[in-house]
Amino acid sequence: MSKKTLMACALAAAGAVLLSACSSGDSHDAVGPAPALTTPASAAPSADNLNGLAALTSGTASSNKAEAETGDWALPNGGAPKAEQSEKAARWVQITRSRAGELDPVLVNGARLTLYRFDKDSASPSRATCNGECAQTWPPVLVKPGGKIFIAGVKRSAVGVVRRDDGKLQVTVKGWPVYRFAKDTRPGQTKGQGVGGTWFGITQDGTKAGVRDGDDAEQVPDINNGDAGSRRPATFVTLFDERDFLGSSQGISGSGCVDLTRPMIAGSLSTDGTAKIWSRPNCQGTSKVIDADVNDIRDDLGFSDQIASIFFG
Repeated sequence: MSKKTLMACALAAAGAVLLSACSSGDSHDAVGPAPALTTPASAAPSADNLNGLAALTSGTASSNKAEAETGDWALPNGGAPKAEQSEKAARWVQITRSRAGELDPVLVNGARLTLYRFDKDSASPSRATCNGECAQTWPPVLVKPGGKIFIAGVKRSAVGVVRRDDGKLQVTVKGWPVYRFAKDTRPGQTKGQGVGGTWFGITQDGTKAGVRDGDDAEQVPDINNGDAGSRRPATFVTLFDERDFLGSSQGISGSGCVDLTRPMIAGSLSTDGTAKIWSRPNCQGTSKVIDADVNDIRDDLGFSDQIASIFFG
């Protein structure tokens, strides 16, 4: 064998040893890359607590044209999901600020069913303790890796996920794991409110819905300071005909002044940043700056005119 061949073999062997050394040690703790996520224009990047495990998307499932009979629509009448429903139900979830019964505000899902939190869980760090039979009565709000979380009326920085004991991902709001109550079977029901003195509707801030400050004061952990979505220019605004993100919707995007194809007296809106709404085309007339989702444009903004144009930038 020639000297040149011997030297090449020696170098190859040394390289193999180095590679072996680099790959040894704590290789069993290595985590592979997060799944690639494809998000629509309304899902602009933002600080969140998802660690790349799911995609936050502004607006509702309807405004984003989610597939029928999937996500929250796979269980429109509540109850615990059957095995064949679980995969479809976990493709997406919706977290929306709304009202139900005497709870105002309270979060609801895409089927308008009330969402709850459990006092025996923890928010900092996030931990879900309702398992087994408990989870049959109180189904956790689950999303599959790479699934979508539609949000309206909730800050992006408030939404996260926690890994349950069974390895599944449960949605959290301000660190609190989120559940449904299996006995709530239609919109507006709040049968789970106050059950056992430990179950309460959850608000957009992670606090207990319907509980006055003096009754049960609590410290909400500051999981993420501020909200990136409220400081950056908006790229997308969705207008809804009715308050609480209901009714037909119209999505608007662009740069500079954008005239609406259908000027409307909107009831609510969702936005991924800061923009200005105008009552007349070409960004003229009465205006209001928006930097967060608005449940009721007339009451919350004092804007009763139609929206005819929006300024982005």
